[in-house]
Amino acid sequence: MAEVTRATAVSTTEPGRSRPAERLGRLLPLLLLGNVGMFALYAGVSGVLLPLQVAAIDPANKVANLGLVTGVSVLAAVIFTPLAGSFSDRTRGRFGRRAPWILGGALASLVGMVILGSVRTIALLFVFWALTQITMGAYQASITAVVPDRVPATRRGIASAVIGMSIPLGNAVGAILAAALAATLLTGYLTLSLLVIAVAILFTTLTKDRPVAAAETTRIRTGEWLRTLLSSLAHRDFRWVFIGRALLILGYFLVATYNLYLLQDYYRLPAGLSATAAIAILSPIGAVATVVATVVGGALSDRFGRRKPFVFGASCLAGVACVIPLISPTWTGVLAFSIVSGLGLGCYLSVDTALATLVLPSDRDNGRDLSILNMSMAVPQIVAPLIASALVLHVGGYPAVFVGSGVLAVLGALAVIPIRGAK
Repeated sequence: MAEVTRATAVSTTEPGRSRPAERLGRLLPLLLLGNVGMFALYAGVSGVLLPLQVAAIDPANKVANLGLVTGVSVLAAVIFTPLAGSFSDRTRGRFGRRAPWILGGALASLVGMVILGSVRTIALLFVFWALTQITMGAYQASITAVVPDRVPATRRGIASAVIGMSIPLGNAVGAILAAALAATLLTGYLTLSLLVIAVAILFTTLTKDRPVAAAETTRIRTGEWLRTLLSSLAHRDFRWVFIGRALLILGYFLVATYNLYLLQDYYRLPAGLSATAAIAILSPIGAVATVVATVVGGALSDRFGRRKPFVFGASCLAGVACVIPLISPTWTGVLAFSIVSGLGLGCYLSVDTALATLVLPSDRDNGRDLSILNMSMAVPQIVAPLIASALVLHVGGYPAVFVGSGVLAVLGALAVIPIRGAK
């Protein structure tokens, strides 16, 4: 497959290029809602409901068990998500290529979420969280591909900012809902699943997915798919974007996976403040900081036409934030950490997606290639809990988690430097 830089492809064949900018007035808010629902499910389950359930089943081994359940189950999503993205690239029909997978993934996730709320063993938690990861992988692969499909390259900064905002907002919504419903786990799981279904219905009914003609698609052959699945990583710039994101996200999840346990066992919280109540306070604070940085970062990157300096600076700031809990493992310290890390993460998320869309290898395989890029977020979620549990249990306790997170964030910043196809 001949190499095609994204900067060239969007000027000729990109579907989004032909759409007037004003049409984004409906698409972007609904894209925000669609992503908020998805990240709310991820955050509510992995940050609150699943840790509580793991601790209730086996309190003595909660750190190791949570690492196993959250880490290994993501492997299912890593395998399935690129396949779902590739199928959505080639889906034909009057409803378009992405909408059937967005709505279908949301509806299918209800099964795994309902069963998750009822199981009482670590093995079953792994099985049905993995099932949910698979179905949500189909949802995520398709809604991520909407940006290069339908947003002009000149507006990718604002579109990236919208997606960036959805992560802290989704995290806050998921954490607040899960903390409020923690006493009844089944209700928490069901509520988060219904939220995803609701936003999927809104997105697929109120936006028009572009119908795909037969000439624009090719039949997937198993051998060809296996050969081309990872071919995008052969492209230099795309590979460095992948590496940089993977390092930063790995550092992020070293901390995020054990956030509840950190609040229970590491930070010195004020008397009477429980860990779940602390999460319900911290999540909106971090979300506000992230949203502010997302809006400012996305707007400035569009104004100056530059992406790399913002990604570099944001990654460094995320690394610096990890020093705060080491110096001050107090309530004040965790508040400051939430704000500073939120600012770094927000600026990063507002620009990184725009940077990635500028270096996509092939204009015909947006779903596949962005699904590969999503692996840079999914694979760290497999590795992070296993690394974090090893650091906590065998290296230096919870402080070692913050050291590792900070180092990885700085390495992620350095990975931006070799990128040549975007400024």
